[in-house]
Amino acid sequence: FMYFYLGIWVWICGLFMKLIIRLELLYPGNTFLSGQSYNVVVTNHAFMMIFFTIMPIMMGGFGNWLIPVMLGSPDMCYPRMNNMSFWLLPPSLFLLLSSMIIEEGSGTGWTIYPPLSTLTSGMSIDLTIISLHIAGLSSLLGSMNFLSTIFNMSIMNMEYFTLFIWSVIVTSLLLLLSLPVLTGAFNNTFYLIENLNTKLFLIPSGGSSSLLLYQHFILDLFGSPLE
Repeated sequence: FMYFYLGIWVWICGLFMKLIIRLELLYPGNTFLSGQSYNVVVTNHAFMMIFFTIMPIMMGGFGNWLIPVMLGSPDMCYPRMNNMSFWLLPPSLFLLLSSMIIEEGSGTGWTIYPPLSTLTSGMSIDLTIISLHIAGLSSLLGSMNFLSTIFNMSIMNMEYFTLFIWSVIVTSLLLLLSLPVLTGAFNNTFYLIENLNTKLFLIPSGGSSSLLLYQHFILDLFGSPLE
């Protein structure tokens, strides 16, 4: 139930950020936040709700609770991997929250589209990317553990699997296929552009099509399978 506790706590923090966003948009001209501060709140609200609320509760919480019960197994296939999958989330969340107060914060939007993300470079962006890498590693470990448990520790044949088991199988396979793509997109955006001074997404350097390369990484290869 530690996934539930973490997810609920992060959901409360995300709800507070959502309240700040709605108060900012309540009246025209009501700008108690600067433009960058508003972008930082919106960005981290999306990251917290997706990577630290929905995924831990829906996959980690319900998966660890219901899969052994539905399969008739005593526990998950790899308990230590399961433990590592959870304990990677708190340091990842700490890095994400730290990125809000370092320098100007990472106000790039949750998809981190260039050129906005490349123009607001700095330590805050680096912390955000490292945080998402750690959260992605947590999801990968959890997905591998789910698939290993389902196919190796079930006392029933596959035709008797419940719809929840099949949904976990499909979701885990999609995560295993899409998370490395997301990692590659982040690495191309930041570690190559910001730290190695490459020009992958600059229109004068690579033509107008290069600006859409990152969108294909995020929407077509990562977002569409998860939808």
